[in-house]
Amino acid sequence: MESHEYDLVIDGEHRDSATTLSVENPATGETVGRVASGDAADARAAIDAAGTAADDWASASPADRAAPLRTVADRIENDADELAALLAAEAGKPRPTAEGEIAETVAQFRFYAGVTDKVRGDTVPTAENRLNYTKRSPYGVTAHVVPWNYPLLLGTRGFAAALATGNTLVVKPPSLAPLSTMWVGEVMAEAFPDGVVNLVPGPGSEVGAELAGSGGVDAITFTGSTGVGRGVLEAAAEHVTPVDVELGGKAPAIVLDDADVENAARGVVAGIFSNAGQNCVATSRCLVHEDVHDELVAAVVEKTERITLGGGDDPETDMGPVISADAKADVLGYVDSAVEEGATLLTGGGTPDDPTLADGHFVEPTVFDDVAPDMTVACEEIFGPVLSFVTVSSTEEAIAVANDSPFGLAASLWTDSLDATQLADRLDHGLVAVNTFPVSMPQSPWGGNKESGIGREGGLEGVEAFTTVDSVVIEHDDMGDPYL
Repeated sequence: MESHEYDLVIDGEHRDSATTLSVENPATGETVGRVASGDAADARAAIDAAGTAADDWASASPADRAAPLRTVADRIENDADELAALLAAEAGKPRPTAEGEIAETVAQFRFYAGVTDKVRGDTVPTAENRLNYTKRSPYGVTAHVVPWNYPLLLGTRGFAAALATGNTLVVKPPSLAPLSTMWVGEVMAEAFPDGVVNLVPGPGSEVGAELAGSGGVDAITFTGSTGVGRGVLEAAAEHVTPVDVELGGKAPAIVLDDADVENAARGVVAGIFSNAGQNCVATSRCLVHEDVHDELVAAVVEKTERITLGGGDDPETDMGPVISADAKADVLGYVDSAVEEGATLLTGGGTPDDPTLADGHFVEPTVFDDVAPDMTVACEEIFGPVLSFVTVSSTEEAIAVANDSPFGLAASLWTDSLDATQLADRLDHGLVAVNTFPVSMPQSPWGGNKESGIGREGGLEGVEAFTTVDSVVIEHDDMGDPYL
């Protein structure tokens, strides 16, 4: 495919930079594009531009906010094939995965276009001589640090909600996969007034640090690792800037003894190996009841060994590479640790023999059995295609193991029991999926508990994420003299 080149976009203008960032296809190692690499000064210029545009955009009518959101949705939908090819190339995603991400991106912009005239406050009961009402007001300048694993799905969820509620944006695209974010960002910058949407790709140590620590930023949304998220929270604390963070996860897939084992096997495989396991809600630990253990493990291994590795442009591809050489080394390191700690490797565990894949960052889909809950592979977020089976003897044990983690982003529960809703209530996770793997929808909130994050985006909760609640009290009677 042709190489894509992008500049910074600040206050409606395209600006170059002293350095550029090359973007490789992780399936082939080939360069697929370049972006300008901004610095702290560029971030400050973008913050200033967003601040200048903030008041006018905050006072825009709901109809004026909705129209450009629909324009962006239409443009993405019309050019979905081009954008899907770009996303598949920069992230190594199979083409159907990229197409699904783009379809949900379109849905998110349309959902929030419909929300613009539904941002409401309340009337609060008070004494008869007073009127008290609340209103939702935009924060102002919002900073968006976008992840590389689902840059459009996760990034635009925040973009659309923030714009719908009257905020301006400064966006830091992910350094490992910035091209599709820049593509959509340029479409947004054209559709919205100058300064409302600003794009500053660049290193997190400069651009990200400036956004997190700037007094000119009124709210921050960050998706990424727990470690980096802590740094964002610490930097934001200096100016008491509100932060919405979605961080790491270690999602359990709980398969109880009354589950449809074949259906569960399909969901467990999809839940861990989609996007090569590079998913914050990847169900990387399967807590399986001992009565169905053998049947489930056999079904999962059989399905895993049918997965075809390849690049995103190959229609036969079921699973692509991990994002980088460093990520590949990290995943293989977890495989080694699992073997050293006594887990049983059932399939995978290495790199493919196919010479056509030698230049890519491929890791075989990997399944371990006999994993103890305290093994490294069962406790830490791997962010790669590695599944661990942990055997449990009861529902109570499954719930206890599932909750015994610092993470609480998502879980899946496989059961035919009518008690499913009661069991879901006992799982300390922001999202619980019953008889499916964790999925997102534009109309549904998304976020984690414990060390998996603070706040929620998506759905009408996305309105809350990007607005403050202001209270207005009107006194109808004259004030009495307070000093008589």
